[in-house]
Parts: sequence; structure tokens; C-alpha cells
Amino acid sequence: MILASKTAWQLKQLLDAQQISCVDIMQSVLSEIEHHEKNIHAYLLIRNSEELIANAEEMDKKRASGQKLGPLSGIPIAIKDNICIQNIPTTCASKILENHRPIYNATIVEKIIQADGIILGKTNMDEFAMGSSTENSAFYPTHNPHQLTTVPGGSSGGSAAAVAANECIIAMGSDTGGSIRQPAAFCGVVGLKPTYGRVSRFGLIAFASSLDQMGPLGKDVRDTALMAQVISGYDPKDSTCINADVPDYLSTINEHHELTIGVPEEFFAEGLDEDVKDLVNSAIQIMENAGHKIVSVNLPHTEYAIPAYYIIASAEASSNLARYDGCRFGFRAPDVKDIHSLLTQTRHQGFGMEVKRRIMLGTYVLSSGYYDAFYGKAAKVRNLIAQDFYTIFENCDLIMHPSTPGPAFQLEENSDDPLAMYMQDIFTVNANLAGLPAMNIPCGHVGNLPVGLHLVANKLNESTLFQAALQLEQILHETGQWKLPHMTE
Repeated sequence: MILASKTAWQLKQLLDAQQISCVDIMQSVLSEIEHHEKNIHAYLLIRNSEELIANAEEMDKKRASGQKLGPLSGIPIAIKDNICIQNIPTTCASKILENHRPIYNATIVEKIIQADGIILGKTNMDEFAMGSSTENSAFYPTHNPHQLTTVPGGSSGGSAAAVAANECIIAMGSDTGGSIRQPAAFCGVVGLKPTYGRVSRFGLIAFASSLDQMGPLGKDVRDTALMAQVISGYDPKDSTCINADVPDYLSTINEHHELTIGVPEEFFAEGLDEDVKDLVNSAIQIMENAGHKIVSVNLPHTEYAIPAYYIIASAEASSNLARYDGCRFGFRAPDVKDIHSLLTQTRHQGFGMEVKRRIMLGTYVLSSGYYDAFYGKAAKVRNLIAQDFYTIFENCDLIMHPSTPGPAFQLEENSDDPLAMYMQDIFTVNANLAGLPAMNIPCGHVGNLPVGLHLVANKLNESTLFQAALQLEQILHETGQWKLPHMTE
């Protein structure tokens, strides 16, 4: 029995029955890391194994003494490298922050620690979360555990790969335009982007502040709901955080309600891989057979989503990344003679090509004479896209469609084609623009590569996502229509 391959809730059951210990779990995960990490490169930093075993021993002692245990007690968890952990390097996979050690924890990190989770380390990502393949990391690319020649998706590719390779039990990622859900689809795991404001962004190093949201990646729906329960809730440190009660996702996750599910015609058009289309349509048919009503819907402004997203995201990135100037923290270019050279050389040497591209694009669309023509129009389109969703949700409970246009692509296949890379987010950016909760659930595989189904709900309606996703997951497992592909050895 490989404990690292089990879900958090399965491990909790075994712990409660005193069949295993937290040390057993940690040793199993560390063994998987030792075996697979040299090929996958999911992590940028892994904490000292002796410290991790000691943390697990503390959890076992706490359990043995009858102390109250948190919901994540003894569960090994990976954290994306743009989420601050006190005194542990947090680099955003960028050379400009290569030696940066935050002096505080992100709110979600505090919540994970309070829930007795054990943090394993920091996962690889596209630099400053800008990318869809984790090839933009300044240090090295991450490989898809199911086929090492393919990408794991991005920007949370390291987190998705770590979960899929059993190098952790649950992982945290961030999602600006699909950066949790797209890698979850490519790696065959479950990934959730909560409602914007449902989870505190305090301690998340910003890319695009009006779009960024942190969320969990898990082996199944129940684990994802468990982590969402832990990290959600109001935080006065984040001015965009919603002050609303968080439902008990796990107590209602088994409820079955007859749902009206919208299927947007625009997401089944030209450009969608035929095998992916068939698998997604099969999953939608399963939901209809389970008693849910399936209706065709339209998102008429979808064709403008990618350009609107990249204008808004790049503009906010231009503003957020202005702080990396060589003066305050992070990398400073050596051998400079004046302040102008300090700024230009630090940013030239510290930022990668994709980050530079987006900073320049964002600065351009915010510049005098172009603001209204580009940023102003993109903001209006964003409102139209949000209104499309609200119109659908007047009659529908959920929307279902593919998570990605195809399965994982080959490493370096799109490296020289930014537009092809940007189009990988075509099915996911809408939820970020509208601030809606959305998740990926595996629904099959093409060859050895997983395929994902995308679910979107109205704001603060994560409970419906979990209920529908769990029902579909159970049917797919029972019928054998989804079995996790064997990981590449």
C-alpha cells in the first residue's frame, strides 16, 4: 500500500483507525519524491527531510495525547512559489527574486498551519505566474508525470505535477486566467479557482490583482473541498476579500439536487480536439442520465475574452511589477554606475522574456493616448462577459465545457509562439474576468494523457460545484470511464 497515492480523507480515516501514523505518510511521500522528482522537477525547494519527519512525529504525539487535531493533521502539502512562507525562499520562479525570503506568512499558509497541515516545500511555476506550460520558470521546466515529454500546464504546473506524481497529497496554486484548472486538466487532478474574494490574497505575490485567486489542487473532489474549507473566509488584510460566511462544503457534498446545466455552444467549435470533445460530451451525457437537465446556452462575447484578458492582466502586471527595481528587495544588477542603469539592467537581467513581453504590453495599453482605446475597452468587454454569465445563471445552476482545447502538448512545442500559448487559456479566462468559481475534474484520457471537464457556478456557489463534481467523479470511477493513467516510471 503506497500511502502517498491515497487521498487526504482516506489517510485521515486510516489515522483515526490507528492503522498508520503521520510519520508513515511523510516517509511514503518523501520516497515518491526521491523516486520521481529527478524526472519531473515539480519543486523549486523541498524542506529538510529530518525536519519534515520531526513535524510528522509532533502530529503523532498530538494525536496520541488526545489533543484536538486540525482537519489537515499530518497531511503533506505543497505550496506554489508565489505564496509567501516566512523565512523560506519565495521566488515566483524568477531570478529577480532568487534570494527573497519573506518575513511573514500568507494568510492561507497561516490557515494551513493552524489546521495542522505539514508544508513540504515550494513548487515550480511559470515566472510570476505568466505562462501555460511551466516552461517560463527561470530555473527549469516541470515535466508532466503521465508523459515526461509533455508539459504539465501552467502556471501552477509544479503543484499539479506534484499531486499527480504523489509527491504531495494536496497542493496550493494560484489562478489568474486558468493557472490552477489548466494544469489540473493536463495532469489529471482536480483543481478549484474559488470565487474572487472567497480566499484571502494576502501574501500572494501579485500578477494581476483583479484576477488573481488562490485555490487547491487535489487527487479528488473531496480533498479539494477539504482544502477549500480550510483556506476560505474573510481576511481584513485583503481589501478585496468578501465578508461572507463559508458553507460547510464537506457536510453538503453528498447532497444530490436536480440541476440545470448549461453547455455553451461557443466552447465546442473549431479548434477543439475531437477526442476531448467526445470525452466531455460523454461526461455531460452522464450528468443527464443522472437526472440533471442539460440545456444549450450562449456566451456571445467569448471571442473577445482572450484579448480582453491579456490587456487587463498585462496592464495590472506592468503596475505590480514596477516595484522590482533593484532598490528595495530582490536582485540588483552588479557594476552599475547610475540610477538609470540600475533600474534598466536589474529589470533586463532579472526578468525573463515572457514577463518582459507582458510588462511592455501592459505599459503600452496604459500609456497616454492608448488607455481608452485598449484598457478602457477591455474593461467594458469584461463587464459584458460577466453579464453573459449572469444571464445564463438566471436559468442554470452550472455551466459545463472542456477545460482545455486538447490534452497536454509537447515541451517546447509552443515556446516560440506566444499566441498559441495564450490560446491554451481560451476556456478558462472567462471565469476570472467574471470573478466566478470554477473547477477542473478529470473525465478521461487520450492515450496516456488526461482530459479535463470544466465546471463554472455563480458567485459564492462553490457548494454546487463540489456536489455536481463529486457525483460525476463517482459515476466515472464506478463505470471505469475514468481511471488515472499509470505514471511514467
